Order: sequence, then C-alpha cells, then structure tokens
Amino acid sequence: MNDPHPTSAALAFLSAEETLALLDAGDVTSVQLVDVLLQRITAIDAAGTDIALNAIAAMAPDAREVAEERDRERASGISRGALHGIPVLIKDNIEAIGLPCLAGSTALIGRPSRDAPLVTRLRDAGAIILASTNLSQWANIRSPRSTSGYSASAGLVSNPWALDRSAGGSSSGSGAALAAGLAPLAVGTETDGSIICPSSINGVVGLKPTVGRVPAKYVVPISASQDSPGPMGRTVDDVALLYSVLAQDPAPKVSLTPSMVVASNWRTGHPQTDQLFDEVVGALRAGGLTIPERELALPGAGEGNDEGVVLFAELLDDLGAYLEDRPGSGVRSLADVIAYEDEHREREQFYFGHEYFIDAVETGGRSGPVYADARARNVAWAIDTCLTPGLEGVDVVIAPAYGPSWKSDLVVGVHPGPASPVTQAPAIAGWPIMCLPVGLIHGLPIGLAIVGRPNSEWTIIEAARRIEKIVQDHSPLPQPLWKQPSRG
Repeated sequence: MNDPHPTSAALAFLSAEETLALLDAGDVTSVQLVDVLLQRITAIDAAGTDIALNAIAAMAPDAREVAEERDRERASGISRGALHGIPVLIKDNIEAIGLPCLAGSTALIGRPSRDAPLVTRLRDAGAIILASTNLSQWANIRSPRSTSGYSASAGLVSNPWALDRSAGGSSSGSGAALAAGLAPLAVGTETDGSIICPSSINGVVGLKPTVGRVPAKYVVPISASQDSPGPMGRTVDDVALLYSVLAQDPAPKVSLTPSMVVASNWRTGHPQTDQLFDEVVGALRAGGLTIPERELALPGAGEGNDEGVVLFAELLDDLGAYLEDRPGSGVRSLADVIAYEDEHREREQFYFGHEYFIDAVETGGRSGPVYADARARNVAWAIDTCLTPGLEGVDVVIAPAYGPSWKSDLVVGVHPGPASPVTQAPAIAGWPIMCLPVGLIHGLPIGLAIVGRPNSEWTIIEAARRIEKIVQDHSPLPQPLWKQPSRG
C-alpha cells in the first residue's frame, strides 16, 4: 500500500537534522511543519480511518501556537537550542502541561500534569511538544496476558508495516508514530525492552540510556532501579541529537572507533532473523570492522523470577509514591488502582486483568521479606556473571534484538514474538542499550541491539553510526508498507 497521505510524505519522513537545515534556510517554517504533521495524524492515526494506528494518545493544545513563537524567534535571529522549532512526541506516561499523562489508564483522567524535567529540557532547547503517544497500559506490567500496545484509554496501537501486527511495547505509540512519519522525534521509556522492542519491530532507532542519565521525575514509574526515559528517531544521528538534550550530555569532540564483540549465543531462535543478523555481521567485517564472537551468560528461570520480584516490589513503592504526589484527586496507591480497575472492570479489564498488580502488593515492597535477596542475586548475575565478562577488552556487545512483529490478539492475549535475551542483563544492571534497524524479513523490520557500560552512550551511538552506514550502503529500509490485515 502506498503512503496514505502522499502530499506530505516528503516532509514528514525527513530526519530531524534535515528538517533543522530546512528551517535554518527558511525553506520551511515550524508552523508549516506542524500543520503537515497534524494533517497526517488526522489522516492516518485517528480512530475511524481504515488504517487507524492509534499511536497518538492526545494532542498538545498549544502546538501550533508554540510553532508560531519559534518562527518569530527564528526570524529575529533567536535560537533556543538544538531542537529549535522541531516537533517531538512524548509517551503518555510522561507529564507535560496540556497533556493528560494517563499511562493508558482511565484511573488518571482529570489529574493535572506538570512539566517533567525532561520536558522542560525539550522546551528549553526549542522543541515543540506535539502530542503524547499511546502505550501498553501502565508500561505493560499489569498482566501475563496483556497485549502489547493496548491501553484502556486509547485502544490498540497498530504497526504501520503491517496493520494487524504488534507495534511492540510499551513505547508502542512512539515507535509506530515515528515509522509512520507523524513526527521526526519521540521520547519513550524502558524498564526492560520497552524502547528496544518497538524500535526493532517498527524499524526505527531507540536508545535506553543508563538509568539516571535522563531524569525520570514526573514519569509514571515501575522501578527506580530499571526505569529510564530515552530518545527514539528514524536515524542514529537524530537519536544522538535528542539524547544530547534529554541527558544534557553534549557529544564528545573526538570520535573513536568502538571495539565490538558478537554475543554468539544471544539468538532470537527465529532462523531468518538470526541469519540476517549473521549477514549484517559479515557485512560489517567486510567493511573493515574486526568483530570477534563470545558467549555471554544466559538468563534462566531464577534470573527471571528475581527480576519479577524486584519489579513488583519497586512498583508497589514507586507507583504509590508517584500517585500520592501527583496533583488532583483519585487513586493514591497501587491498592487504589486495583480497586478502581475492579470497579470499572468493563473498561479496565475487558481483555485481561491485573494479576501483576496483585503480585506487587503481596511482595510488601522493598521492606518486604523477598526484595533484598532477589535484588542482590539479580545484580550479581547481570553485572558480575554476564556483562562484565562479556565486555572484557571491548567497548560494546552486539546481538539480534527481536524477530519480525507478531500479530496482535486481544481476545487470546499476549503472543510474544521471537526475541534474544539482549535486554535483560542491561535492564537489571541499569546499563545502556540501543537498537537500530538492519533489514526486513517478509516486509517486517528487524533490529540489531548494542550494549555498553554505564554512561557509555556516546560510544554506543558511535558504534550504531558505523553499523548504520554499512547497512544503509547495502540495503536501506523503505518507508512502511501499510500492509492490510491478512491471513498468515
């Protein structure tokens, strides 16, 4: 299927850096850019259209007004910063004045939003907050049967490459919106996989920074030890640009060549995905990069169980503290959320329940009997057993991320697609991880993941740049295919 709004496609699919160049040259205005994107959102995202993505949760009421202000400033020779006049999307679990920040739940309707510090950084850099993006409700920690990309407040996000397939989670709307040309930049959040997964299966670039590198204040939390907001875009350079603003971390003046190692046993189990990854590694080696292979520790059931205990215990404490602090009346604790969702079962639990919330309450939080030992074991495995030996003598580890997107099924529940274990150890440790697209299988994007040490984001970004150049020289990704629902 061709792009459903072709008159704006050329502008909508420009990179952020290309768009900034046009703005600086006076070839386009921020108002024109916002108008184009608003038209696209109306045409290809809104419920009721035959290709509704449901990627957008809410529109910022002042986006056009801010665009007019940015144009006036530019005409006067004023630049606020690196993102002056560029529209940015933020995930619906990030507070911004004028947007609802529901985390996909009707329980938060009507609660006032503040500007999260990361939003203040975006505004100070001249960005235009265009809209918030739909997500897996409560960042996908509600039920073992949850469907990625679904929220009670905004419905199910579709994947623009194939409309009956998942856009991943939990930053599903951010990934789908970028792939669909609804904005040049977006902000997601990740606890374990929530930026990397939608980046991989929507064919975009995403970076989960080191935990704490980007402030998470006024972001609806799961886990202080694993949560991190992060930049998403269609190119590595765009993600680097957005990261520099979100983390207030300017790019280094000297660029080094990062050394890489392949995690040879971190496979997705999907033959075509793993073969494509091997072919990409072959192309990187042919392009002059020396990339040896190394086995890294694999997570077992014990590591997964410990991570679950940690996440549930921190969820009880951290979400409760957030809800207590947020202005307005309504739910003030996880127990309140459970009671609300039970009372509004037809809306909140129509497809699946909140078993994980109940599990979280039963942990007793960080002061409960199971948390401390589980966290200690988890961190020891992730850092001492897995990542430190895996990164010995090199800068980054690379591995396949996810296989092709799977079909969404709200009735039966979750059908997770093939994935490597690449996100788990970095998530537990709070270390950075990045994903970029490296090809298509049956018209569906495949991503490559890059893991590095704490605060090594610019090293990871440079590795991603080198991979992206070689991949694009061989087989650059086209625009999304907008494949209609089908059998198979």
